[in-house]
Amino acid sequence: MSQTIVTRFAPSPTGFLHIGGARTALFNWLYARGRGGKFLLRIEDTDRARSTEAATQAILDGMAWLGLDHDGEVISQYARGDRHREVALELLEKGQAYKCFATQDDIESFREAARAEGRSTLYQSPWRDADPASHPDAPYVVRIKAPRDGATVIHDQVQGDVTIRNDQLDDMVLLRSDDTPVYMLAVAVDDHDMGVTHVIRGDDHLNNAARQMLIYTAMGWPLPVYAHIPLIHGPDGKKLSKRHGALGVDEYQKMGYPAAGMRNYLARLGWSHGDDEFFTDAQAQDWFDLNGVGKSPARFDFKKLDNLCGQHIAASDDAALLHELQGFLAATDQPKLQPEKSALMEKAMYCLKERAKTFPELLDKAQFILADRPIIPDEKAAGQLDSVSRSILTQLTPHLQTVTWSRDELEAVAMQFAESVDMKFGKLAGPLRAALAGRSATPSVFDMMLVLGRDETIARLSDAASESG
Repeated sequence: MSQTIVTRFAPSPTGFLHIGGARTALFNWLYARGRGGKFLLRIEDTDRARSTEAATQAILDGMAWLGLDHDGEVISQYARGDRHREVALELLEKGQAYKCFATQDDIESFREAARAEGRSTLYQSPWRDADPASHPDAPYVVRIKAPRDGATVIHDQVQGDVTIRNDQLDDMVLLRSDDTPVYMLAVAVDDHDMGVTHVIRGDDHLNNAARQMLIYTAMGWPLPVYAHIPLIHGPDGKKLSKRHGALGVDEYQKMGYPAAGMRNYLARLGWSHGDDEFFTDAQAQDWFDLNGVGKSPARFDFKKLDNLCGQHIAASDDAALLHELQGFLAATDQPKLQPEKSALMEKAMYCLKERAKTFPELLDKAQFILADRPIIPDEKAAGQLDSVSRSILTQLTPHLQTVTWSRDELEAVAMQFAESVDMKFGKLAGPLRAALAGRSATPSVFDMMLVLGRDETIARLSDAASESG
């Protein structure tokens, strides 16, 4: 029977969900979902001073917005402290760890002497092989017995084989003198207990793998598969930071990017499948593999993000898009669309979603729906409504009273009318836009008429025609 794939995402709740963390979560999600496996979520909240409920919630909200569902309960690392201690004590019992009574002063003296003699400053505790009978009644830490010679090889699915000489690894502390477990121990124990088969994380954790492998080996546990993915850089090739723009996933939601476009873009950030740029979730799950992840840092590119998001908006199901639009309005503290407007928006989606890259752009195109009579034209549109134009609108209105309300019929009537007053239709379109939407950049005049319906269209044209000069 083949092994069930289990991946995990393990953020620290000290702030928002960073865009780099979101991509790590996405890679883990894609890898597990594409193989019928499990994707778990662990909150690494052992840093009690910096971990907050609000940050945990921000991570959960960010993942929910991105559509990255996890299996089972959210696991708190802090809540598992007793289990981490139990493993440290088991290693002590097995002779794979030892009590070290060295004080900070002892360690500093060792390092000073090593520096003076040109030796490695990696601390070597005199307590490693001390007889327990010689142990003083004093505070101690528990250290693992790291191998002193040979090498540790991390077989990494992205970076290839990474070799670390064992004389570069110190006897890492497992339990501090106050009995609290260290992060390295907690991560290894949690990954093992959660049955994680694949550890996919940022390459800033590559050195941690060698240290966590010490615990696996000492406990006789099978190692997970490691895949350390390069970090994301800004367009200038430097590590992504505040000066490059938005860092938190929540900010991208508030900028109005659709979640499907965001997933597609983040998947392409450092991973590729041939020349494919635009793809669905099903394709991403089907295609995603670790051998498609590059070794070099990926560069964040807003133009590419805009382009992909535009394609996803255009390809979206209208009802689903409307639902996500309501989510965007809620996230940005804007009033929810009322049922009547909402129904018109869904009816209009076919002409709104083409060439809109974000929800603000989509809403901008939908101004003719969102505005209520009387329509107040902006400065540019008002220029289209002079006395001649208003007179023409007055003449056009009766023709619309009786026409069959379909695009072909509306176009035919408008063209015939323009011809009868010796005008090119382009000249008529400006006043119509101004009357229907109050602006000069809008969807097609006929799309607006079809969405608004006969009564509202005629009412708006009558309002504009009767405006006093």
